[in-house]
Amino acid sequence: QVQLVESGGGLVQAGGSLRLNCAASGVSFSFNAMAWYRQAPGKQRELVATITSGGRTNYADSVKGRFTISRVNAKNMVALQMNSLKPDDTAVYYCNAEHFTTIYWGQGTQVTVSS
Repeated sequence: QVQLVESGGGLVQAGGSLRLNCAASGVSFSFNAMAWYRQAPGKQRELVATITSGGRTNYADSVKGRFTISRVNAKNMVALQMNSLKPDDTAVYYCNAEHFTTIYWGQGTQVTVSS
């Protein structure tokens, strides 16, 4: 059974940094794209950043220049380095991975940015 487990969330002051990590278990293949999503209270889940198996990245406009997504294909791991955090970045962050038509989700990790 494939599981994605996030870690690295927490409480940080505005302007600070956090690094989120996501590790997959029960996987015998390499994911196609991996991504991070987030969901703030009362809002829909939104895409934060994606990375393909070839390393191509894409970011939401709101995080461009502040967040960096990276992955280790051999380990099916993906990370999100978040710098210059803002209170608006407060949300539950979810790891996402795709293998052809199958999509997997982690359980989420809370990120809270205080002003």
